[in-house]
Amino acid sequence: MVRIAIVGAAGRMGKVLVEAVRADSSAVLGAASVQADSSLVGSDAGEQAGLGKIGVACVADLVGEVEEFDVIIDFTQPSTTMELLEFCKQHRKSLVIGTTGLSDAQKQTIAKSAETTPVVLAPNMSVGINLLLNILALTAKTLGDDYDVEIIEAHHRYKKDAPSGTALRLGEVVAEALGRDLSTCAVFGREGIEDERDAKTIGFETIRAGDVVGEHSVWFAGLGERIEITHKASNRMTFAKGAVKAAVWLSQQSPGLYDMQDVLGLRE
Repeated sequence: MVRIAIVGAAGRMGKVLVEAVRADSSAVLGAASVQADSSLVGSDAGEQAGLGKIGVACVADLVGEVEEFDVIIDFTQPSTTMELLEFCKQHRKSLVIGTTGLSDAQKQTIAKSAETTPVVLAPNMSVGINLLLNILALTAKTLGDDYDVEIIEAHHRYKKDAPSGTALRLGEVVAEALGRDLSTCAVFGREGIEDERDAKTIGFETIRAGDVVGEHSVWFAGLGERIEITHKASNRMTFAKGAVKAAVWLSQQSPGLYDMQDVLGLRE
């Protein structure tokens, strides 16, 4: 069984990850961490997740638990992710990164570190979203430049980065299929009086409201018809299951930078 450590185990996503590890017959929870100043240090990770005692205490630092796990799953924040990257390099551990809001420089550092450390980096771990990426590429290639592309995403009020990492990844896939560079063709929101829409732009609209887990829609709009490809997550468990699947898969891989397309065998 693959021994997994969960960082941020008492957070919204962390609790679901603990539950997902416990439910997977290929994995076992080896360690769980919380912020150093948290009152939950020393508490049972299972109790925090509503599972009852499981005998894994939440710690402030994974160093003391380094012999208890093989793979770390991280859905925290960019600064923590970069610290964990160095930790994994030093202690020869693998890292599954679900953190979003990473800068280009941080992504480059991750890619460099992956030369010696097995890493899965994906803005969205759900099976559905990663299947959708393939569908989007085919759709964009088929429709070409005759259809305007707009990406609409919605998340809960607490999400800090916008657009979401998933929305940006959807845009990257569409742009690549159309032979465009997303960094130059993306339009983030619109306001006021503007010129007619540039046919080769890709628009992004962001919604932050209530407790929306995650919704993404990609419009391909032509003159006379519109194709909408939509994914709606109703529960964080879909991301957690994908992350655990990634951790189990990654435990058998050599150093390298992978994504969920690799984990699910969807890469062309």
